[in-house]
Amino acid sequence: MTAALDRAESLVAVMRPPSHASAAHAGPAPLGPTPADAASRALLGVLAEPGDGTLGALVASLGAPAAAEFIASERTVGEVFRAQPGLALDPGARAVEDGLDRWRQRLAPDPFLRSLEQAERLGARMLVPGDDGWPDRLDDLGPHAPLVLWVRGDPRLVAARPSIAVVGARAATGYGEQLALETATGLVDRGCTIVSGGAYGIDGAAHRAALRRGGATVAVLAGGPDRLYPQGHAALLGEIVERGAVVSELPCGAAPTKWRFLARNRVIAALSDAVVVVEAGWRSGALNTAHHAASLGRPVGVVPGPVTSPASAGCHRLLREQEAVCVTDAAEAAELLGRGGETMLEPQVDAALQIDAGTLSGGVSGAAGRSGAPGSQAVPAGLRDVEIRLLDAMSVRAPRSVAELAARAGLEPSRALGALGTLDALGRVRRTTDGWLIRR
Repeated sequence: MTAALDRAESLVAVMRPPSHASAAHAGPAPLGPTPADAASRALLGVLAEPGDGTLGALVASLGAPAAAEFIASERTVGEVFRAQPGLALDPGARAVEDGLDRWRQRLAPDPFLRSLEQAERLGARMLVPGDDGWPDRLDDLGPHAPLVLWVRGDPRLVAARPSIAVVGARAATGYGEQLALETATGLVDRGCTIVSGGAYGIDGAAHRAALRRGGATVAVLAGGPDRLYPQGHAALLGEIVERGAVVSELPCGAAPTKWRFLARNRVIAALSDAVVVVEAGWRSGALNTAHHAASLGRPVGVVPGPVTSPASAGCHRLLREQEAVCVTDAAEAAELLGRGGETMLEPQVDAALQIDAGTLSGGVSGAAGRSGAPGSQAVPAGLRDVEIRLLDAMSVRAPRSVAELAARAGLEPSRALGALGTLDALGRVRRTTDGWLIRR
């Protein structure tokens, strides 16, 4: 991987943001991330799933270049500890050993370099911690923070303030879309950047309102920056690239999956000064975003709907069970910006609203989609995050081995095998002579 990292340094150099430091300033220029740091973070972003807390802690302990060199080598965790006796690896040796099983199976220089070459062709910009344009709010995610951000469009908007996330149901009603349009329009008029996920329904309405009003909007993707998903919003997302910013922590070529949509929600929450849920079902992914926001100290506003509407059941749930703020228009939504830290949701019992307590396994727990649609987030009863990730990696037609499934899902092979056994017992998968399939 050494040669690949050398090549990566030259590729990322043209995608890095210019420093704001002026040559006219006296004294030395401020230190920023080195090319080696940026290239190493790009590699690590290929090896791990979003929000991998073990890798985040390892990078915090060793630095990105040393962490990448360690993973790409054949060194053991014990050798690292012996070489640096004073080193405190926050995840612990066992967690790092499990992480190596996940990350090393994805080590391949050619796909890594192809992802960088594709990003260069797209004109994507690369942001890493320490850059002038890096949104410091992401640091609130701790070890779950993105290692790198890929931006198509204006990278300055990613750190713009104030910003408010407007999120909600994909299967939105006319009532919900109208309120999303009015709320986003009013927030733009008040100088806010609108952050959302680019999905159908409420997300799309919020983005469109911002664009029509001539305001700033940021769409956070669940796949690579080359995957403008959903396809039905390719024109909308293309317009956001031209007039706003499309952001992803995943490399080019990475497909959107149910798991990655849920992990993406933490980025939407962290990039925003407040979150407004316009319309959401009882187990909607928008509730997952609201919980992430609350856990980060971001105020959460909720637009109420008709009490007979299932599309607003999740909104009413937040209002009834948590300390979310009822908002009915843009003026009340804007008031959230003065409530930082005051509107904290209590920890949830529902898995759809929780951050995974097993932070060393990497990622955010939550729900998979309805009818198998990657962008949907209704919770399948009884499934854990590891099982959701495996189903994301599986096919109903193409058998895949345990090793291939583990690599696709970003799991240790032993953990993937155990989860396959559970899914088999539940009747969700079947084993063939060639590998594993989703049971029809």
